[in-house]
Formats: sequence, structure tokens, C-alpha cells
Amino acid sequence: MARSRLLPDNFTIYLVTTVILASLLPASGRFAQVLEVATTVAVSLLFFLHGAKLSRPAIWAGLGHWRLQLMVVASTFVLFPLLGWALRPLLEPLVTRDLYTGILFLCALPATVQSAIAFVSMARGNIPAAICSASASTLLGVVFTPLVVGLLLTQNAVMGDPLEAIGRIGLQLLLPFVVGHLMRPLISGFLQRRGAVMKVVDQGSILLVVYAAFSHAVIDGLWSQVPLTALLGLLVVCAVLLGLVLTITTWSARRLGFSKEDEITIVFCGSKKSLVSGVPMANVLFAANVAGAIVLPLMLFHQMQLMVCALLAQRYARRPEPAASAALEEAKQT
Repeated sequence: MARSRLLPDNFTIYLVTTVILASLLPASGRFAQVLEVATTVAVSLLFFLHGAKLSRPAIWAGLGHWRLQLMVVASTFVLFPLLGWALRPLLEPLVTRDLYTGILFLCALPATVQSAIAFVSMARGNIPAAICSASASTLLGVVFTPLVVGLLLTQNAVMGDPLEAIGRIGLQLLLPFVVGHLMRPLISGFLQRRGAVMKVVDQGSILLVVYAAFSHAVIDGLWSQVPLTALLGLLVVCAVLLGLVLTITTWSARRLGFSKEDEITIVFCGSKKSLVSGVPMANVLFAANVAGAIVLPLMLFHQMQLMVCALLAQRYARRPEPAASAALEEAKQT
């Protein structure tokens, strides 16, 4: 029997297990130093492989639809941060200060790649535009995310210099991505035959970074500083944020006259936030003792967006095919 899309996937279970492990057996001392080096190598390898997977024809096909791309970028790097900033007086009392810092960080992150494209495909949307949007969002996030976080957290001492952060993120994420893309003609065939390798690196690198981040946070007293009421409040904050963005992107796409296929791409690419990019970026942008609390909102939002978008994709997929719709309309007229 197939697992319901409303249930957590295997990777979410791995994430929860990793958080529990870090809570019970946090990395410290020499092991923590070795773990830091291992996470840096794993994340760089992850982005190298993502660059190698990116098809150049898909990039050019998607770039031609500039109005759609502009909508997705605006939703990802303008709408989300504005909502996080404007709603802060109402939502921050529901959580702790560090958790809301994580919400603001979440708002500044780029979109996902794999899941956004998968949902667009499931819903019969504009797949080439989705590939371009998601990939471009990852690259733009190298620059935009530190700058937006710097604007949102001007009074927050846990973040360093945004320009310095851009350099570090570029070195750790963007450079391997570009090198991987340039090497695509040489290694794309191997990667297609070794899909399991990509999955292990993808998930394994994130689990390593989550374990390291939560280890630091637990040692510094994370769970004693985050009450159960704050965790429940965090679910409410994530739900409000996701609901507003989905509503605004859907309304805007229809108001501006986009086709249904383009609307689907705007909704799914413009409402999702990347765990793959977010966790390594948090490790670069924030002090180790708060990184665990910073990524916790992202982990909850990640699962929530998967569940809600799965339902939306199924709803979009049930619409009639264009040819069937035209035939039905003709039959009504006769």
C-alpha cells in the first residue's frame, strides 16, 4: 500500500531522529571539530552534484518566460520577507526571539529545487519554467539571502557581516555548483546511472549539518530555552505564513492573466523554501550556539509545505485536460 502524502516521508523521519540523537548525544570536543570539516565537504559535494544535474537547455527554455520568473523571484525574496517583517508584532509573542529570528531567516531563503519541480510536474504545470525558477532561486539566494537577512536582523548580533557571508556562501555553495555545471558533459551520464549516490549525498549532507547545528544548540541549553508552548506557536506561525503566500501568489497569478500552467509554477516555486540551501546557510550566517534554534522553523515549515502542496498538486491535477475541456464546451453549445 502506498504511503499517504499527508504522512511524514522517510527523510522527515531521519531529520527527527537526527534531532533526537543530537539532543541525547551532542557532538563535542574533537569529534565536533571533525564533524565541522565533514559537513563542509559534504555540502560542497552536494552543490557540485546539483550543478552537474542542471540542464542548460532547460535554463534557456525557462528564461524566455521572464514575467513568470520575475513573479517567482518577487515572491521568494520580497513577499516572504515583507510578510515576516510586517507580521512580527503579531506573531513573535507566540514563539521565542530566537525562533522568530529563524522565521525571518526562513523568509529570506531561496526556493526548493527537487520538490518544487516534482509538484509542478504532478499538477501539470510549466515544467521548463519551474526548473529554471528553482535553479535560479538557488543561485540568487547566494547573494540575496545574506542581504535580506542583514536588513531584517539589523539589530541582531548573532549574524555577522552580510558581505562577508556572501563570500563564504559563494565559496562553499556557488563555486562547487558552477564547477559541477561546467563538468556536466563529462559526468551527467554517470550521475543518471547512479541516482542512489545523489540521494545519499543530498540527504546525508543535510543530516550532518542538522546534527552539528543541534549539537551546539543543545550544549548551550536549547531545549531549556524553548518551551512546548513556543513549539506549538511555531506551528501556527508557519501555517499563517504559508497560507498567506499561497493565497497571494494564486490571486496575483490569476489577476495578471497567467495561464493555469504558469499559475501552478508560480504557486509552487514561489511558496517553497529550501532546506538543502537553508541549513548550510544558517551554519555560515549565524553563531553556532543559535543555529539549532534558527533552523528549527525551517524544518517545520519544510514538512508543512510538503503536506499542503501535495494536496494542492492533487487538486490541480484533477482539472480536465485542455482538449477535454474544449470538447466539453463544444458539446454544451450544441
